[in-house]
Amino acid sequence: MAGSDVDSEGPTQRGGAVRRPGPPSGLGGEAGAHCPEPLSTAEAPAEGTALPAWMRLYFYGMHGITLDVLVSSAWRFVRSPDLRMLGFSSPYRCLLHSLTHFALEKIYLQQPRCPSAFVFNFFLYPSAHVGLQTLASQALLLSLGGGPGGAAAPGALDLALQYVLALYHCQVFLKRFLRLRYRQQQQQRRGALPAPPGTRAPSGASGRRRRPRGPKGAVGAPNQGLPDLLRFLFFGMHGFLDEIFFTFFFNVLGHGDGATNGHTSLWSFFMYGSCSFVVEKLYFHLHYSRGWSTWKRVPIYVIFIYAWEFSWGLGLRTCGACSWDYSHYPLNFMGLITLMYLPGWIFLSVYQDLLSNVLWRVQYVPTN
Repeated sequence: MAGSDVDSEGPTQRGGAVRRPGPPSGLGGEAGAHCPEPLSTAEAPAEGTALPAWMRLYFYGMHGITLDVLVSSAWRFVRSPDLRMLGFSSPYRCLLHSLTHFALEKIYLQQPRCPSAFVFNFFLYPSAHVGLQTLASQALLLSLGGGPGGAAAPGALDLALQYVLALYHCQVFLKRFLRLRYRQQQQQRRGALPAPPGTRAPSGASGRRRRPRGPKGAVGAPNQGLPDLLRFLFFGMHGFLDEIFFTFFFNVLGHGDGATNGHTSLWSFFMYGSCSFVVEKLYFHLHYSRGWSTWKRVPIYVIFIYAWEFSWGLGLRTCGACSWDYSHYPLNFMGLITLMYLPGWIFLSVYQDLLSNVLWRVQYVPTN
């Protein structure tokens, strides 16, 4: 769960959202019996399609928030070393990142039309990136500042940073991100999609309940989707997204202080990424191997989440890096966990299952 409120220099109180990866839709489509299923994701570049626009917008917003947190945390640490490694962003910036990077994607795809790859990669695309990001940032500052005085012209250091980010976006991120493919239809050996989370498996002729099957028709966890490392990175970035949104709305609705940013910690990337990664493995095992329904799995998820949060909090507190404190909440234990966030953990645990279902359909096609 994300944190409650933060002072830029004072102690931070935070909860957290389970690092719940991506949107829960896009699960439909029956398999075509005439399409043989590939043996691995690398063998199926032609069977997948580009990620849907809504999914790319979601990824771009989440990735943009991650960069915001990394940059703001680094600047803050340079000015005032703090092992909590706090970083900042906002839902406003998430929306701007989604829209601007979606537009920049269109520009990037025009690269083959440019006679010089060097000119495109080091001048044309970075110029478009820096210009669009600067305009978006100035528009945001104007809207939040209430007048022309609310926006200041970017300095040379800001422009240099934007240029570096443009090179990263063009040379690293988009080159790999656009190799993701989305399988609209899932070929099943037995002609049926896996049962959605929480549904009962159909009974066989003997009356015995069948266990849910994975995407290839075999009992047990599915064997398709993103590699484990990419799934961990996705969950870690989604943890940033969850915390930024939670702390922003907590401050606005709970305190009414007119906050324009949410906050998180760099440690949250590892804590949330690893927690969601394990919870997803639990989902695969409990649902596909044991046939447990959603509400039998959720208590297991929640117990693990609380144990994970407490363990990380205890370890970070020993070195002065813990960025949350629930001591002011009722039903807390050592200020590291609280039952006040139980409804949120339950909701996000269910959301985790839906996200895992979507991520099965996303495949990374490596370069030859």
